Amino acid sequence: MSSANLTRQETAARSAGVTVHTIRVELDLFDAQNQEHPGFGVTTTLVFDATASETWIDFIGESVNRVTINGAEQPVAYDGARIAVTGLAASNTVVVEGVGLYSRSGEGLHRFVDPVDGETYLYTQYEPADSRRVMACFEQPDMKAAFTFIVRAPLGWHVLSNQSAVSVDEHDGAQTVEFAPTLPLSSYITSVAAGPYHRVDATWTRGEQSVALGVLCRPSLARFLEADEIIEVTRQGLDFFTDSFDFPYPWGKYDQIFVPEYNLGAMENPGLVTFTEAYLSRGAATDAQRGGRANTILHEMAHMWFGDLVTMRWWDDLWLKESFADYMGAHASVAATRFTDAWVRFAANRKAWAYQQDQLPTTHPIVADITDLEAAKLNFDGITYAKGASVLKQLVAFVGEEQFFEGAQRYFAAHAYGNTTLDDLLVQLEEASGRDLRAWSTAWLETSGVSALSLEESADGERMLVQTDPRPHRLRVGLYNLTDGCLSLREKVDLDIADERTPVAFEEADLVLINDDDLTYAKARIDERSLASVEKALSTLEPLPRALVWSSLWNSTRDGELAAARYLAIVGAHAPAEENIGLLSGVLANAAYAVGHFVSDAARTAERTAWLETTWTALNAADAGSDAQLSWARAFAAASAYDDARAEHVRAILDGDAPEGLTVDPDLRWALLTALRTTEHATGDDVSDELERDGTASGRTASLTALWSKPSIANRTVAWHAAWEDLSLSNDHLSATINGVRAGGRRDLIADLDEGYFERILGAWQDRSIELARRLVIGLFPASDDLQQVDAWLAANRSAPAALRRLVIEQRDHLARDLRVRAGQSQLGEG
Repeated sequence: MSSANLTRQETAARSAGVTVHTIRVELDLFDAQNQEHPGFGVTTTLVFDATASETWIDFIGESVNRVTINGAEQPVAYDGARIAVTGLAASNTVVVEGVGLYSRSGEGLHRFVDPVDGETYLYTQYEPADSRRVMACFEQPDMKAAFTFIVRAPLGWHVLSNQSAVSVDEHDGAQTVEFAPTLPLSSYITSVAAGPYHRVDATWTRGEQSVALGVLCRPSLARFLEADEIIEVTRQGLDFFTDSFDFPYPWGKYDQIFVPEYNLGAMENPGLVTFTEAYLSRGAATDAQRGGRANTILHEMAHMWFGDLVTMRWWDDLWLKESFADYMGAHASVAATRFTDAWVRFAANRKAWAYQQDQLPTTHPIVADITDLEAAKLNFDGITYAKGASVLKQLVAFVGEEQFFEGAQRYFAAHAYGNTTLDDLLVQLEEASGRDLRAWSTAWLETSGVSALSLEESADGERMLVQTDPRPHRLRVGLYNLTDGCLSLREKVDLDIADERTPVAFEEADLVLINDDDLTYAKARIDERSLASVEKALSTLEPLPRALVWSSLWNSTRDGELAAARYLAIVGAHAPAEENIGLLSGVLANAAYAVGHFVSDAARTAERTAWLETTWTALNAADAGSDAQLSWARAFAAASAYDDARAEHVRAILDGDAPEGLTVDPDLRWALLTALRTTEHATGDDVSDELERDGTASGRTASLTALWSKPSIANRTVAWHAAWEDLSLSNDHLSATINGVRAGGRRDLIADLDEGYFERILGAWQDRSIELARRLVIGLFPASDDLQQVDAWLAANRSAPAALRRLVIEQRDHLARDLRVRAGQSQLGEG
């Protein structure tokens, strides 16, 4: 095992023998603008107690130049990831002087040059274990310290960290900024950003508490920032969480910065939250996109308590922060903002991520067995986030909302600034609710898998609610009548079930909606009579039951129980009438996926043409300037990469002849041009002309996908090799290159490269950062017509790193599902 891959066992031993008090980090970023300088100077001073004479300190950088322990210099013992320190006393001050490396992978201290203004922008991203790429530290969540950052940077830059600056010393064209010490923090949520960012200031005041707010982005994106709305949601969230958690916001200021080439949606660094720039739409955005951004703002804000104030001891209990934040993002959106449809979008879209993840052979309990950091990196997944949030929604139904929040309040009061495990939370929830939660925890948090719920009727007429993989559920069944072409609610029936088969006594209905109100986590099947009603009148349901029906239809299609053609017919009939844009966006993505993955080979060409026509017709029928029009335009652009029947219309839109009211922003233009390039209706000169029109960072990234989308074996082969071999590609440029290789689903252009994939993945995992290696392993996985090659690799590489094998096994399972579902379409009556 690499020395960079820390294990749970060794880190537990280290924290048992070392108590860290303070860490002082001095960063010299003055020369960051000089791209010839790959690194930066860093001096870290760690003050800690020790019960043993030796331990190690984590650091991944260019070099460690000097180590002193209690004033005495020690020979440097550094293997590229760990610094051995010996001769420790009961109390110690260790100073490590080294050189860190700027990142282009989004891990550690990322350096980005904006092609618009030529300026350099820096930010850090650490979770789960990349703070050691910037400073010497104890890289584990249970070794909290008070951190003090001192940063030297060019004059004129904004320099930020978790706390406010206490002094700024300016001399010789440089500024040295010292920040106030933090309250006790884990290393992975410390943060630094620096550069000539654009900044908007505001304040949140509640009683005697006043918190300075800042919203930042690159100046070239300032006109897209929508700072007023971001600040409004921030204030609403701080009001809500202050009341709900009965613990004042503890971290001083609250800056939020949108940064380029970001690997995540956002990160909860207290006092300096980082977000992907994807949340800043370049000219056109639907209200659902703004709702998603609000949800993320509130998700990260919930972390100020769940995760930052109280932190899991080790990554086994990652759910203690992520599941709660995911739940709170939707809950607070509904309770405190104008985005009251958050649970609707959650039911149809977010939970789909959980259902998919939970059906993989690599699924795991919410409380996972995380043996090392590589495993932790891959557990930021649909189980930890979306399933965890779904289960918490079931817990709230089980114990009551008031009792749930009282338990949270007790939890924060008991463990502020400390570290916890599952048991610590259950104790507080049990005291607040008066209920024994151990059996509930075992069924929901400590086991894996998803139940499927369906209605069956026996020969003697007895009706049963049947569940696979039985566990206890508190749920509702909605009974709907179909009258004059409309589905209307007749009644809801509350049920508590735990067994495989539960007798039910409610009367028949045109639509029986199991798990109405979405209280539990389960795949709810729709019986044939209900399905017929849905085909006629899905659009007439209220938003949440409509979301649940869309979800059920999609799960049944993925599982090969509903013919893909029948699913697509329902989409064609009802998606054009879908008023909730969050639901519409998810349905459009699922429909496109179904065409590419679940339709039989014989029917795919016809279904692609039909889907293209559906998107074109709906685009032209949508209200001018509406969110639906924009959503259908994006779907039309994507569909046009697989079928060129509307190439003339794609070109016309690019030339200015767009449907009335449609905002053809730069991102939509690139999607349309890439579709033309993929179908041989655009040239490299067209791409160059578009890049001259949009020479931004986003434009340059999009141009790579467009260039590599040319449908020739030679072009795709060059792109494939560039992805593996061009080490200068940033994270975003690597993904853009991979997208070009895969454009249009043209397997015939890259099938000969399949063997090379399996020859390269182990080396890539060993030589590249986990973020870049992961993109290669997933993005270039061969979607062939059989499983022989992947099975052969798995058999021959049983000793490969577990995290790499997990990714390959998951991709194999996706492929196996595709093949299985496609093969079964004829039995389902396709077409």
